[in-house]
Amino acid sequence: MSEAPHQQLDRLLAIMARLRDPADGCEWDRQQTFETIAPYTIEEAYEVADAIARRDLEALRDELGDLLLQVVFHARMAEEAGVFAFADVAQAISDKLQARHPHIFGSDVAMADQTARWETIKAAERDARGATSALDGVAIALPALVRAEKLQKRAARVGFDWPDSDGPRAKVLEELDELEAANSADEQILEAGDLLFSVVNLLRAKGIAPEDALRASNAKFERRFQAMEQLAKVEEAHFANLDIDSQERLWQAVKASERGKTT
Repeated sequence: MSEAPHQQLDRLLAIMARLRDPADGCEWDRQQTFETIAPYTIEEAYEVADAIARRDLEALRDELGDLLLQVVFHARMAEEAGVFAFADVAQAISDKLQARHPHIFGSDVAMADQTARWETIKAAERDARGATSALDGVAIALPALVRAEKLQKRAARVGFDWPDSDGPRAKVLEELDELEAANSADEQILEAGDLLFSVVNLLRAKGIAPEDALRASNAKFERRFQAMEQLAKVEEAHFANLDIDSQERLWQAVKASERGKTT
């Protein structure tokens, strides 16, 4: 932290402008568009989340820098197109934060339910932008699992929701049957999607974040699978060469070991 934040930000903006210079810039950087950079933006956001999950603050610093570069890159391309510049991006989010916190920056009294206040203000913002549906503004590029949850929450805010978990549970079973009955590949894809959507609804009804649940299961599977591979090595066997019964034996051994560690 040897320099003021604005000095390093100005430096970063200058570097980006230099890289995009039509005459003397970097050929790769000059060729990029919003569309080609978008995947990198998404990837960097995930890498930020990964550093947080690993509690690696040094990596988090680096990944936040990579994510900031994405903002600067998009803003530079927009400035070149005469649409907006980085300062406009910063002003827009500053204005939004102040507008969404009137109990801090205005005269409103703080509401007990800050989430309700936040959603009310966001709904008013969507209306001001000409929204015609309660589902407007749920980004298409979100991971499908996250987007399913957000779509369901939006629908629930206008009353389209099950009163308890019984409805979603029955829907999951119904979608399982429909997936089994599907004949063509197209039908199977549609029914599989309906099944996943219904599972998201069931988890939401139980107050469980689907993304968190699946991330935890992914981590558990990865941990157990790697433990099986290590057990196979101890037995001087190559895991891929074992038959399914032997692999299942190792799987159960790993599970038993984990249960032993928690008792």
